[in-house]
Amino acid sequence: MIMTEVCGLRTRCLHFLLRSSSSSFCRHGRQFATTTTCSIPVPKKKDKLIVISGPTGSGKTRLALELAKRLNGEIVSADSVQVYRGLDVGSAKPTESERKEVRHHLVDILHPSEDYSVGQFYEDARQATQDILKNGRVPIVTGGTGLYLRWFIYGKPDVPKASPEIASEVHSELAELERNKDWDAAVQLVVKAGDSQAQFLAANDWYRLRRSLEIIKTSGSPPSAFQVPYKSFKDQFDTRLTDSSHDVNSSSDLDYEFICFFLSSPRLDLYKSIDYRCEDMLAGSNGILSEAKWLLDEGLLPNSNSATRAIGYRQAMEYLLRCREDGGSSSAGDFYAFLSEFQKASRNFAKRQMTWFRNEHIYHWLDASKPLEMVLNFVYDAYHDQTGSLVVPESLRMKKDMTSRREVLQLKAYRTKNRHFVSRNDCSDILDWIRTTQGKAMSVV
Repeated sequence: MIMTEVCGLRTRCLHFLLRSSSSSFCRHGRQFATTTTCSIPVPKKKDKLIVISGPTGSGKTRLALELAKRLNGEIVSADSVQVYRGLDVGSAKPTESERKEVRHHLVDILHPSEDYSVGQFYEDARQATQDILKNGRVPIVTGGTGLYLRWFIYGKPDVPKASPEIASEVHSELAELERNKDWDAAVQLVVKAGDSQAQFLAANDWYRLRRSLEIIKTSGSPPSAFQVPYKSFKDQFDTRLTDSSHDVNSSSDLDYEFICFFLSSPRLDLYKSIDYRCEDMLAGSNGILSEAKWLLDEGLLPNSNSATRAIGYRQAMEYLLRCREDGGSSSAGDFYAFLSEFQKASRNFAKRQMTWFRNEHIYHWLDASKPLEMVLNFVYDAYHDQTGSLVVPESLRMKKDMTSRREVLQLKAYRTKNRHFVSRNDCSDILDWIRTTQGKAMSVV
């Protein structure tokens, strides 16, 4: 249809010019007609890719896996913890068999002692996407790290890269403060250099603190001075929103055709699922406590870098350190206090994720409590849709906000009810494991 219109317009332009041949010129008694062609470029069709996000425990990994099988796709992980080797249980990493069945990118690419930034993710994920498309497959980007996905979709700020000399200078300035664990003094140094926002960084996020100082020394401006592409897109999108019930934007101005979904359940169901999931991560001898022990044995401390700030690992490492300080022992009460803290931190994280994505209008919200096959069929059909106007049916649509007073009251009254760890005897195997393994580790504390 588009080519027909273009060809027709080109023909009409030519006829008009020929009819105007009175403006042709003569040379040695011969008349020469000037002809001109006009052409209208046909927009190149964009490559499609699917983005699946959702709060922790929503089932997005399983949906992405089944979708990849059906679409001949490959998965790009947008999870800030799955990049680390050895952190399998706490990040709900896809199993070895699942990764053999469907290729995954950006999983197990770093040692937990290494930092990984949103800028690095942007470069790695974009390259993985190009490689997948080049091989004739469908990229499916899935994960719950909101900032990773925002940069991936809208682009990264044009922040200057530091020269090796400046990077070395910054490292020298902060190295002693980092060795002495003097985070507050380091923050004040960067604030005085020109970045007042440094005081709001997560404690011990030395990578971002160094990066801030590098940007100031390179450009003379703090990171906040550089335009984030998402903001300009959001301003444009906000003016287009006319139907508040759908609240979804077109990706026409972006470099890919992004088809984005946010998978979630009713809040009470989600919280129960998260609590059970935390229990499951502690079951057996190779659970999250075993992985936390390995991190400590590697010389890492809780909340000291990207990996050890991760929810679950931070709480587990802190718990094991307390056990080591107590001679390698733990009471049942101490264990249940740790479990409760782990569950609460996970629920709060899910709440923050939902708040973040509520403001990301490009996502279609889907109800994860519906049968997987039903959700899968809808996303599959959405990928093949040619109309450009995707509408989630009422039967699959997930509300972004709690609208009833009853829901709000039920959520306020929510209390965890464990299914595995209920009585003191239920954690006896874990307490035995702690006595066996953590008493020997006292010397490293």
